[in-house]
Amino acid sequence: MRRVPRGIASVLVLVLVSVGLAAPAEASGHVVSIRHARSLPLGTVVTVGGTATTPSGAFESSFFDRGFAIQDRGAGIYVSVPVDLGVTPRDKVRVTGTLRDSYGLLVLVPADPAAVRVHGRGPSVRPAPLATGAVGETTEGLLVRVAATVTRAPESDLPYGHKFFVDDGSGELTIFVNTPTGIDLTGLVVGRTVRVTGFSSQFDTHYEIDPRFPEDIAVR
Repeated sequence: MRRVPRGIASVLVLVLVSVGLAAPAEASGHVVSIRHARSLPLGTVVTVGGTATTPSGAFESSFFDRGFAIQDRGAGIYVSVPVDLGVTPRDKVRVTGTLRDSYGLLVLVPADPAAVRVHGRGPSVRPAPLATGAVGETTEGLLVRVAATVTRAPESDLPYGHKFFVDDGSGELTIFVNTPTGIDLTGLVVGRTVRVTGFSSQFDTHYEIDPRFPEDIAVR
């Protein structure tokens, strides 16, 4: 099934912010935890800080932006920006933006790229080990890892990317591989055991993991 562009709604939010129609900011400039930000209504303007877990633009083929994900000690969130800010994993980032829904995924949309500030490097974020059936709303935004068996071989969803499915016995899970990652899916046949690391995401009604680099998929 073809993926619908996420970026269309981003433009609408930016227009609303520019004309002053977005919801009032919650203590604009005051940093809140990402977990707290995720509990607030859509349209709220918040400032959060965290460590980057994905590089800028890794998911551009299906997210239709050049954003990245950040995570603090309690939660994570995707930051949607139209330009490549050169963010890489371990960068410490502070960002002010508007909370919005992008086809099921909660994202943070800055009104301007200047609202994103990179300030040094932090420790590596360790992926949370999960069962395939545990990837869902409560893990959305986090860097996670599963070890499971391939139940459906890779199939094309171009130009957005490719997808395959895995299950460790707790429930089948979609793995969506975006084109810019350059990940080679050769050898991922049904029955092979794989370890997958990536961003815990959502598209429409299903949850998925979006790997970032070739090393995020290890065939056992």
